[in-house]
Amino acid sequence: MRKMIYRVFLLSVILIHTPGLLSSQEKLIDEVAGVVGSNVILFSDIETQYLQLKAQGNILGGSQLRCQILESLLFQKLLLNQAELDSVEISDSRVESAMDARLRYFINQFGSQEKLEEFYQKSVLEIKEEMRELVRDEMKISEVQNKITENLQITPSDVKEYFTSLPPDSIPLVDVEYEIGQVVKNPPITVEELSRTYDKIKALRDRIIKGDNFSTLAILYSEDPGSAGKGGELGMFNRGTMYPEFEAAAFNLNKPGEVSEIIKTEAGYHIIQLIERKGEYINVRHILIQPKVSPESMELARAKLDSVAQLILEDSLTFEEAVLRYSDDPNRISGGMIINPETNSTRFASDQLDPSLFFIVDQLDVGEISQPVRFLTDENKEAYRILYLKVRTEPHRANLLDDYDKLKNWARADKQDALINDWINEKIEGTYIKVNEKYAGCTFINNWIPSTQ
Repeated sequence: MRKMIYRVFLLSVILIHTPGLLSSQEKLIDEVAGVVGSNVILFSDIETQYLQLKAQGNILGGSQLRCQILESLLFQKLLLNQAELDSVEISDSRVESAMDARLRYFINQFGSQEKLEEFYQKSVLEIKEEMRELVRDEMKISEVQNKITENLQITPSDVKEYFTSLPPDSIPLVDVEYEIGQVVKNPPITVEELSRTYDKIKALRDRIIKGDNFSTLAILYSEDPGSAGKGGELGMFNRGTMYPEFEAAAFNLNKPGEVSEIIKTEAGYHIIQLIERKGEYINVRHILIQPKVSPESMELARAKLDSVAQLILEDSLTFEEAVLRYSDDPNRISGGMIINPETNSTRFASDQLDPSLFFIVDQLDVGEISQPVRFLTDENKEAYRILYLKVRTEPHRANLLDDYDKLKNWARADKQDALINDWINEKIEGTYIKVNEKYAGCTFINNWIPSTQ
């Protein structure tokens, strides 16, 4: 199969644009490693990625890994050079949105904003300033890269041609895979519990209006585990990020410190306080109080699913009919099949399944259903479900009948790499490129070092 610089590049973009990749104690002596057009690659750029890849357990090392990193950076700079020639522009609002999303990811990884700032010995504002132009460049690069492959089409004949071109011993092995359906029953919330929850958050809002500190009450009482420890602060976001009811209330706030009315979403009851507004983005803190499910409600949900399972076992009802009639799962319109978020398909490898789910389905025969089992929904709420094992494949070499979707994705990736390599070779001819002689011994996929250099 073709060597794939495209894959290496995607990794490099993620790594090179992570702020503060080195702690403040680590120092690199800089030197120019390469030039593409007016864009410079420094030795520190390579070493930063090298150290992070090694920290992530990359088994390659030394000059081989550094050469791969340099080639991915040369490709990145070639794309950036083309973006400059094409006058590609990225709006400030798009850059801000990308930075905010990345910062939320970093903060989640570190556990809090304070830990992130402590590790890098920089404030979030300083990190954002360092990120801004890097993120803008990354988005320009992405625009050019997408343009290269935007008209790519994969037909069934392309998939077949790709498959038949593979040497028999190069056809990938496919491990055991599962297709799993579910009928979900959410336990009912009583009117009394809804009233109790509303009264609790109303009392908190009343205290805030009278002068109590919103952040302190969020730390003490909010039931949102992601923000409670930060005084309820969510960080900058724009529309399309939160629950619609939440966003409507949040964006309706005008002055910092202003507090919303009580808002109800799928997660529960909220009150929101505006921290700041910047153009299309706002930062708020909130307090969430969730209605609790009683043991009696949980038992009602279990008993209902138990009766549904019995109807299926007696052939009085097919699994598909049970999904449509009784399931509270949003995927019920597509037969109740669980979607793999990594592939957006219904197939799961063993290691892609939650261990508690795998333990149950691995004991089922194909076509069999489980007893009702307790689980946490995507909204972190307790519910019951019965599971249905639709497919369990055997380990095998990929074939067109059973693995068409996989082969189609592999064929698309192969064709993308061919287009990108052709584009690289074309652009190299008309672009000023200089590689430091210290890398003259590298074996590159593309001819980055002309014989005349």
